[in-house]
Amino acid sequence: MTDAATPLPTTADIDLIQRILPHRYPFLLVDKVRDIVPNQSAVGIKCVTMNEPQFQGHFPGKPVFPGVQIIEALAQTSGILVGVSMDLADKNLLVYFMGIDAVKFRRMVVPGDVMELHVTVKRGGGKVWKFEGRATVDGELCAQAEFTAMMDLPKA
Repeated sequence: MTDAATPLPTTADIDLIQRILPHRYPFLLVDKVRDIVPNQSAVGIKCVTMNEPQFQGHFPGKPVFPGVQIIEALAQTSGILVGVSMDLADKNLLVYFMGIDAVKFRRMVVPGDVMELHVTVKRGGGKVWKFEGRATVDGELCAQAEFTAMMDLPKA
């Protein structure tokens, strides 16, 4: 637990990500997080590679990163933001979708792309948080959504 004198991290490497989220291969979709402003925003990074299992079937000969996984990657970035904001590393945090709204897909994501997952808190601080998310590649919008999630916070 950090005390008032210890600043919260502004980045999360894969070690910290795995200490916050329960997700593992093949469903951990965030490689690192930067620009963390606790309780406000963060930018996740997802390096898309051809050796990921979804490309075996989505689609053979024309690999496209699934849109639902882009939204999941935004949600995982949000979970990491909450985990850092509330000092929840090693606390068995679980996060559940409650709603996904205003979803739009604008550009295909393919192997070789580096997705930036920009998330902003619209409402939060307790068990239920609402976020706005935008996924970009090279500054170009790929997907956007608003989503609500429930944090299954550890019992003290």
